[in-house]
Amino acid sequence: MSGYFLYHSIGTFPGKAARMGEALSRFSKVWSAEDDGQWPAALAERQAFIDAWRAVIDAPAGSMTTTENVTTALYSLIGGLPAERLRGQRVLVAADCFPSLHFLLAGLAPRFGFMLETVPFRRGEAWVRDEDFIARWQNDVGLALLTFVSSTTSHRVDVETLAAHGRAMGSIVGVDITQGVGIVPFSVAGGAFDFVVSTSLKWLCGASGAGILHVRPDLLAVCQPELRGWFSQDNPFSWDLDAFRYAGDARRFDHGTPSILPAVASLPGIRWVMEHGISALRDNNLRACRRIIDHARDLGWPIVSPLNDYARGGSVMLTLPETTEPQALIAALRERALFCDARGSTLRLSPGVVTAEGAVEELFNALTRIVPTGRTRSA
Repeated sequence: MSGYFLYHSIGTFPGKAARMGEALSRFSKVWSAEDDGQWPAALAERQAFIDAWRAVIDAPAGSMTTTENVTTALYSLIGGLPAERLRGQRVLVAADCFPSLHFLLAGLAPRFGFMLETVPFRRGEAWVRDEDFIARWQNDVGLALLTFVSSTTSHRVDVETLAAHGRAMGSIVGVDITQGVGIVPFSVAGGAFDFVVSTSLKWLCGASGAGILHVRPDLLAVCQPELRGWFSQDNPFSWDLDAFRYAGDARRFDHGTPSILPAVASLPGIRWVMEHGISALRDNNLRACRRIIDHARDLGWPIVSPLNDYARGGSVMLTLPETTEPQALIAALRERALFCDARGSTLRLSPGVVTAEGAVEELFNALTRIVPTGRTRSA
């Protein structure tokens, strides 16, 4: 039995170790060869990773590049915008965004001259409502960063409606799709989003360090990233110190020598997901999530995630009883080969393709034996 419920952290698929091992072994042989073929092969692997990602979100050629993570991707984007796009403007973000991005924005606000505004939760609620975000979004918002799926509740925002409002306000609209991509369909084909940031870790079953930045071509053309280097040029081997020119496509967001290994390690997972289809993986995930919700209701545990399938990503979060010590519970489940995690009193459950059909029942059988009875904390 596979009791794996950690796709919100690290995604996996049948045969992952073998496929990743083969990819890394092939790369090791090329990189260790005593010839001059290393860099052409390495850059081809990186481009294959970019092309695979383009297929995931329907991105046009030249609009995407690699980053270490979503934080560096957002920094590169902000550092490349014309100064007047943010100076004296508000930057809007929700209170349930990924904390790392909020930390970055709060630190950049004084230097770039924008005011960071965080849309709060309503009293007693666990996610920021779309209508509350829109209510704070006027034409003095220079940039709005949307979180496609929350990492703490699995709440899924209506990105199309939010982006349409942002276009009407003249704002730059960015989306962090990390917690939803690969399990919930997402596309940039309609041109609604100015930029997208993500990693490959979770539902795409990749490795850490394999982030991406997609920038809409018309915005990309006016960006001059301050984080730049020899790979920001059309020809990285042009070393004329007085003739630096940005590349005409997303390569302008590159800087120093790019990291290759995370792309190599992540490509098998992305290809596996696309081979099997996000829709099919979503159907399997929804069946498991509905069983989790049914069991939680039977126990009377508050469900922190939306009950509506469309409004929820691939996870279900539950509030643990106040008599429970979360980390002790996680350890007890681990001893039973049931793998999940907790953020404070919130139990996070993310079933995926390797999660056995009977694992949900086994998990809740274990929970009823381990967890003391008593009142639950309010959600």
